[in-house]
Amino acid sequence: MDRLEFCRQLARDAGALALESFGQAASELKGRHDVVTAADREVERFIRREIAVRYPGEAMIGEEEGGSAAERVWIVDPIDGTANFARGIAHWCVSIAYAERGSPAVGAIAEPCRGIVYSAARGEGAWLGGELMRVSDCTALEGATVEIGWSTRRPVEAYVALVDRVLRAGCAFRRVGSGALGLVDVAAGRSEGYCELHINAWDCAAGLLLVEEAGGRVNDFFAGEGMAAGNPIIATNAALADALAAVIGIPLKT
Repeated sequence: MDRLEFCRQLARDAGALALESFGQAASELKGRHDVVTAADREVERFIRREIAVRYPGEAMIGEEEGGSAAERVWIVDPIDGTANFARGIAHWCVSIAYAERGSPAVGAIAEPCRGIVYSAARGEGAWLGGELMRVSDCTALEGATVEIGWSTRRPVEAYVALVDRVLRAGCAFRRVGSGALGLVDVAAGRSEGYCELHINAWDCAAGLLLVEEAGGRVNDFFAGEGMAAGNPIIATNAALADALAAVIGIPLKT
């Protein structure tokens, strides 16, 4: 089993484990609007064990139990969209990425409520099950939809100003509560952009790879302290990349 297939299967199995507690797990607040459940911790520990067996000695960074960057590192969000998960809202996922030298090489995102696994490998394309994914071919801002993630680590005023710019440019906007699935939607051509003023690596490592492999554009998220401390993020289709980057105010990777 190669890394891509291992990553797909691990995301699928972890998603099945999480699904057993969907809408039933008691939640607690780690911070303002930052929810964690027992299932988050259980699923992350399951993923850690499986990686340790298959790739002993390789590093892992997980949302719940942390970790450190390394030459080879797995980046894991056991349940992205935990607030939705805890409320019984079927919009959450398991996100697993493997990175080498600071860049995602393999990624998989399982959406258990839909029975779907999205995956990608650097240079090999992005896949929805057995079908290749492509970003939207929309060329008009007036026809574009942008998901704008919200982070308590940035001022409310900055978020409101970002929403204002996107709406004034003619785009529709939404916020659905999972950064990883927001990036999936860009890769699958369901929306034209995803952006957030601050996001952590475990929320987006797999999704960024999916967007690039589906023909989209992203920013250099892993520059500086992105792996350890997070960064702003933008991901777009190719046709509107420059226009959306100008509106959103986050530069794209060249």
